[in-house]
Amino acid sequence: MGKLFKTLIFDGEISLSVIDSTDIVNQAIKFHNLTPVCAAALGRVLTVTAFMASGLKHESEKLSITIEGNGKGGTIVTAADGTLGVRGLVSNPFADLPLNTKGKLDVGGIVGNEGYITVIKNLGLKEPYVGRCALVTGEIAEDFTAYYAYSEQQPTAMALGVLIGKGEVCIGAGGIIIQTLPNCSDESIEKAEKLISNFGDISAQIKDLGAEGIIKKYFSEYDFTEYNPVYRCDCSKDYMDGILITLGEKDLYEMVEKDGKIEICCHFCDEKYVYYKEDIDRLLGKNNG
Repeated sequence: MGKLFKTLIFDGEISLSVIDSTDIVNQAIKFHNLTPVCAAALGRVLTVTAFMASGLKHESEKLSITIEGNGKGGTIVTAADGTLGVRGLVSNPFADLPLNTKGKLDVGGIVGNEGYITVIKNLGLKEPYVGRCALVTGEIAEDFTAYYAYSEQQPTAMALGVLIGKGEVCIGAGGIIIQTLPNCSDESIEKAEKLISNFGDISAQIKDLGAEGIIKKYFSEYDFTEYNPVYRCDCSKDYMDGILITLGEKDLYEMVEKDGKIEICCHFCDEKYVYYKEDIDRLLGKNNG
């Protein structure tokens, strides 16, 4: 389970979020057998996804993020709902790259610096909200800073990080996200810019201090609201039934006749759903006799 703490700072003019997503990233590694650099890329996006999910007002609301870049990892997709269940995938989870020139995991090489971020929010309205922004560096923090500026007109700064230890296990992941509120003073903006500079090593600070320790060290004078995002897939047998039914009777029977069964694998959690002829009969309301 992750931890996400939110508060207002600088006379209520700046929104601050402190996120520990270590457990969420380890769940993603477990499900997808990610290389360390893919875990770092997906982990940063999952951290932002958890933050966005904390802004949903109702449990039924949902959002999805798709990053289509020109990097080695291919497309990255994450999704979340108002219960703070988050999930994600990298289309090429086994992609690997040498360390970058700074000796860090080359997240930018996995994501790419050409392409787009697309955010879709289903908020119970007639049409979903769709925001889109070009990638900047592929390092994720800069890309979502640009997304918020151009697509949501929300000045934002963030530090994101994922630290992978021995055995390809995540030992520290999370982020600091700050956003200005309407009529924010120049003084508060300047203080916020200085503040974010303290977190260039956010994953190491998460490892050493945890989110609570960071709050105690830097923000002890503020009261925070705690949220608990978790890696959770919403796939189910009923959901898969609904997908299969849309294929139509002819195609379903042809598929099950060809292989003796129909097997569907959820891309987010690798759960497998297997259907035999009798299952297709049941779906279509046919009697076996």
